[in-house]
Amino acid sequence: MAAFVILIGCDVANTNQPSASGAITPLVDQSNDWYQSASQQIQQQRLIANAIQNDEGAAKNIILFIGDGMSLTTVTASRILEGQQRGLLGEENNLSFDNFPFSGLSKTYAVDAQVADSANTMTALMSGVKTNKGIVGINESVVRGECSTQRGNEVISALDLAELAGLSTGIVTTTRVTHATPAATYAKSADRKWEDPSDMPQQALKDGCVDIATQLIEYKANLNSRYKGANSNGIEVVMGGGSRHFLPQASVDDNQEDTVGQRPDGRNLIVEWKSIYPDGLYMDSRSSFDRANFAEATNVLGLFNKTHMRFDANRKSKTVKEPSLSQMTEKALQVLSKNPKGFFLMVEGGRIDHAHHVGNAFNALSDTIELSKAVEVALKNTNAKDTLIIVTADHSHVFTMAGYPKRGNPIMGKVVSVGDKKPQLANDNLPYTTLGYTNGIGHRHLGSETDADQGYKEQGAPGRANLSQVDTTQSGFFQESLVPLESETHSGEDVPIYASGPGAHLISGSNEQTLIFHAMNHAGGLLTKAKKALED
Repeated sequence: MAAFVILIGCDVANTNQPSASGAITPLVDQSNDWYQSASQQIQQQRLIANAIQNDEGAAKNIILFIGDGMSLTTVTASRILEGQQRGLLGEENNLSFDNFPFSGLSKTYAVDAQVADSANTMTALMSGVKTNKGIVGINESVVRGECSTQRGNEVISALDLAELAGLSTGIVTTTRVTHATPAATYAKSADRKWEDPSDMPQQALKDGCVDIATQLIEYKANLNSRYKGANSNGIEVVMGGGSRHFLPQASVDDNQEDTVGQRPDGRNLIVEWKSIYPDGLYMDSRSSFDRANFAEATNVLGLFNKTHMRFDANRKSKTVKEPSLSQMTEKALQVLSKNPKGFFLMVEGGRIDHAHHVGNAFNALSDTIELSKAVEVALKNTNAKDTLIIVTADHSHVFTMAGYPKRGNPIMGKVVSVGDKKPQLANDNLPYTTLGYTNGIGHRHLGSETDADQGYKEQGAPGRANLSQVDTTQSGFFQESLVPLESETHSGEDVPIYASGPGAHLISGSNEQTLIFHAMNHAGGLLTKAKKALED
């Protein structure tokens, strides 16, 4: 059998020829650290690939991690920031999911839009059906905001199938649990904004459409009525923010801020959830989270903020009484793992997206790093032989990493080129940062502020700013933007997919976003198990 050697970047004429001393020149320098590291990775990949279970239903458990708005640039910059925070140069660092054996790309366009939002993209991820921008859990036949077009066009999600199959299910997010991404796992709505009746037009209510918060609380009854033979016991774990959509509006005599929401129908959905699950565990603060007995809990509802939960950096710096994404993930797994049939869990780092929208890279990267920690928690608390873990994004952002900064240059800093000690100057004689945005509010500087939402309260300066005396590495620095807008927008390029465990081999190449549902369905045998459960 012929042997082939691929020679890259070497002088073929001199390869394997005697040197001046008479010794034979080696084909490659195998003592090189980069060479050895990549060689070892190849060996590990071969072992992992050989151990992958490819049969339908080989995955007992499925965990889908969503970095909302986590573009490839976001992953790269977060990897470097985490490395630099650990005292490394940064570029050589890996986030937890960088080490997954399989990866690919996902196309994020909507049926009706080149650049998508979280509603249609998460519907595609969860159901295998692309749909229109702004709607969740329904197909493209529906006109956004028109309830009368919704009936009969609902799609079934991976979480629905898992429930019908008898698996435990869970939702963990740092956004409101009724926000677009988590909503697409369980709700069917002609508008992502219909989180409670106050957000809905009267015509939609008259036509019988139900707000997203109510759909979450009534999920078990709705699913069991929709499919003959269904015996769902409901979503076991729900943790995130958004209590305002579950609580009634204030009455004249109501001075209890923690019990005041914005529901105009007077319903208290938290009380209703407790009546559905008398032994359920409800939490509304970090202290109640810390006291909770997850070892005994079977149903969990945690609403830790009236709206979205805090940015991770803000949670750490402001003594905010909220659990982190990784802490919620760990406790969710503790509850869900009790089911011998397995589980389906969706975990969203939702505030990555929100930090990008306000033009604050620091919080976007910090929340990506926390998502990576949550993935690491999942890896430590599950078995790679029976658990498929997929990490991806729903869409991208107009977030850039540019210039020619030298190795180890602070990723949040100004561009300093190889051999230089001072920042590079652009043609306008002003320094510029490595990270920036194509559009958005523009430059602002709030010093050490860690709550990116405060950026909306400050007037932005679109275009170029003189950053000569500005510490751009501070958490409260908001990057420059080219096109002035009220907030930064999504972008339309492909986003990454990372996969580990049974069925992970299906994630490869450039794919329609809908493929991810089908990979989960095959690995978990969800549709087959659901059909069998209904028949039995």
